[in-house]
Amino acid sequence: MKRPLTRMSSSSVRLLGLGHSIYTRIARLALEEKGVSYELEEADPFGPDGVPAEHLKRHPFGRIPVLVHADFLLYETSAICRYIDEVFPGPQLQPASGAHRARMTQVISLLDSYAYRPMVWDVFVQHRRLIVKGTKPDEAAFDSALRQAETALRAIVEIKESSRYLVGSQLTLADLHAFPMLRYFALVPEGRALIARYPTLAEWLADMAQRQSVAATSSSYEHSPQKAD
Repeated sequence: MKRPLTRMSSSSVRLLGLGHSIYTRIARLALEEKGVSYELEEADPFGPDGVPAEHLKRHPFGRIPVLVHADFLLYETSAICRYIDEVFPGPQLQPASGAHRARMTQVISLLDSYAYRPMVWDVFVQHRRLIVKGTKPDEAAFDSALRQAETALRAIVEIKESSRYLVGSQLTLADLHAFPMLRYFALVPEGRALIARYPTLAEWLADMAQRQSVAATSSSYEHSPQKAD
């Protein structure tokens, strides 16, 4: 027999990460959608001195984000988001249907495995370096990343079909996982042009951008994407 989940209070919730981090934002979106009060505490694994020793005690691989709820500590974004959905009251962010839950997991895995690196690091970050430092990206690598990104976009569109959200008519963790990646990708002209080739995905991105949770978690890159930090 499946044991019922114990609903927990949102008191003493901390999320350790960076405000402009893709994966930190994914977790923040889940917290915002559930209406959970939380504190975002800066933890920077990319500083000049490397990963702070105190952060390595929380996450042995030195990544972000890390969720701390009372005396419970959790890392890995997918696990964090499922925990947030399952232990806090609020709208359900995972489908009731087993098939839809499987599709949600498929989209999240697809994004992590095939979309994040080309869209964020190989396109968005390289574009930022061009703007901020005048460093020209490797054109062949940039074009290769765009091709990989387009393959991921096509796969997402095939799963989404004509539904409002990525997995059916309900907002799920798949949407929250996808939005930060595609939002940064769309800040680059070439990324924006690729997304525009898929009208249902472009409409989804515009629809998601209107959500209160998205506004509450926006980064400086979105406010002034053509300027240095």
